[in-house]
Amino acid sequence: MPTITEKIIQAHLSEGALQRTKPIAIHIDQTLTQDATGTMTYLQLEAMGVDQVKTDLSISYVDHNTLQNGFENADDHKYLQTVAMKHGVLFSRPGNGICHQVHLERFAKPGTTLLGSDSHTPTAGGIGALAIGAGGLDVACAMAGRPFHLAMPEIINVRLHGRLSKGVSSKDIILKILQILSVKGGVGKVIEYSGDGVKNLSIPQRATITNMGAELGATTSIFPSDEVTKEFLRKQQREEDYKELFADDDACYDQIIELDLEKLEPMIAMPHSPDNVLTVSEVAGLKVDQVAIGSCTNSSYLDMMSVANILKGKMIDPNVSLVISCGSRQVLHTLSSNGGLATMIASGARILESTCGPCIGMGQSPISNALSLRTFNRNFYGRSGTLSAKVCLVSPETAAASALAGYLVDPRTIDYELPEEPNTLNIDDRMILIPSEETAKTTKVVRGPNIKPLPINTPLDHEIHKKVIIKVGDNITTDHIAPAGAKVLPYRSNIEKISEFIFMNVKADFHDDCLANNGGFIVAGSNYGQGSSREHAALAPMYLGIKAVFAKSFARIHRANLINFGILPLTFQEESDYDAIDEFDELMIDNLHNLHPDTPLTVSNTTKNTHFLVNHNLTYLEIETIKAGGTLNLIRLQQSTT
Repeated sequence: MPTITEKIIQAHLSEGALQRTKPIAIHIDQTLTQDATGTMTYLQLEAMGVDQVKTDLSISYVDHNTLQNGFENADDHKYLQTVAMKHGVLFSRPGNGICHQVHLERFAKPGTTLLGSDSHTPTAGGIGALAIGAGGLDVACAMAGRPFHLAMPEIINVRLHGRLSKGVSSKDIILKILQILSVKGGVGKVIEYSGDGVKNLSIPQRATITNMGAELGATTSIFPSDEVTKEFLRKQQREEDYKELFADDDACYDQIIELDLEKLEPMIAMPHSPDNVLTVSEVAGLKVDQVAIGSCTNSSYLDMMSVANILKGKMIDPNVSLVISCGSRQVLHTLSSNGGLATMIASGARILESTCGPCIGMGQSPISNALSLRTFNRNFYGRSGTLSAKVCLVSPETAAASALAGYLVDPRTIDYELPEEPNTLNIDDRMILIPSEETAKTTKVVRGPNIKPLPINTPLDHEIHKKVIIKVGDNITTDHIAPAGAKVLPYRSNIEKISEFIFMNVKADFHDDCLANNGGFIVAGSNYGQGSSREHAALAPMYLGIKAVFAKSFARIHRANLINFGILPLTFQEESDYDAIDEFDELMIDNLHNLHPDTPLTVSNTTKNTHFLVNHNLTYLEIETIKAGGTLNLIRLQQSTT
């Protein structure tokens, strides 16, 4: 009676049992990193003293920081290439494509475990892999052969029925689920898909859905591995990777959602959250200034050909800027061969390289006060690079139709030809460098001047007495904490520099206040740290002396990152206590050397002469990690005693 999730976890279980919410650890088969998070990951791997990685496959992608308006990004890429060749990691060169799209095409396997230093790693769930996003340090530990620790998730079953209507896409499916569950509805859960509608979805369509499962806060999302999977792998010339994988007929789930695909209509996520979802028909006619098509969510061959077919023989509205980026070199090459690329160019579209680009704020910021339609996965405030912009998330079909009209259009109202998958694909992996025994011996790791040493935390004190440096509300994202974009991303390997940008769009003097007060505390509402897996949102605050975050609740990956760097993640026993705290209140926590699971802590607000209780919900291993001052410190302690 197991689910797909339970079958894969059971096959990879190294600690614990399949009891919902209880701590477990699993063996990781594959890892992926990208350049925005990868530099720190490999610096951490080196700090562990690992010679060769222990996974079946680890691959380093360059797809985020590709705007080279200074030496920093290029230096990071050279470091990533040389450190990969030194330690047994494959290296996907800049221009080969977005990590999730390329991994889906060339490496992801049904029934395997994949851990990636990117929150959208669950994209590979579209092919039946248990693919989980994590902080870079957790990925480095997996490459070192250590198991990945998590809470055994609850499992939601989404049953898809029927077939999508013309003009309605898989993006509309996941937007509908976000409307139902919200951005925190998947926290601590896996979303598992089934139903007769699954067979009517291609692997890239399934991957669009699992990709944006990250916006639900889910641990991961996963589809069965079936004949559609087998055919996808055959076209990728790796049919030997196929494995049939279904849940048992009597599998037990914690929640079931039924979705009739035939009744679904085009959806749109309005600013500034992926769950602020309406139907396109409710807001059709809104003037559009920019359209951006691509990202790891919607840049597959079928997505691109749908766009090309809608644009064919037409010109975009003169007041709309349209940019398009394919997800991989394979997709781009195929489009260049079949005429799809020429159609896009003829329509007035600007073609970008096969990278994350505007999705991560790396160029293409819209005009002031713009309405920007994007086929991406996130529309967080400020992420586009234009703080006044209103960014909406839509399907490629809605995006292309609206680019032509100059206003928001329901794609069901236009006529275009539905694309079909090509019979054959151009398989060319020459942009992927493969390490060997020889490269391990002869490669010298190249470190540019922007690559700085890892900051090291101190062990936990028995008592912490500090001020609240910032108080924020609900659903604070890692973009709020550690902004993305072309100004910030080049410093991902320089924590001292990147710490200057922490909370820059929320409280401009956060950095200076931390320095002036020798660090302090953060107070937050619910779902603190949602969004990206970027560990810089924990690592830079640690560098600035932040010792604890008090919140109503945490997003999974960010909570793990806080623990990895020795910052206490504490939740209010009574949420009303949040209201009684102000910025620069002095708080005191003591008895920290006696931390014990399920035992709350008493916090004194010495400014107001009050007390309140907080829970830490730490496991024995997490307590050990916090006491050591973080995971790297704990590993060093363990290595010194063996």
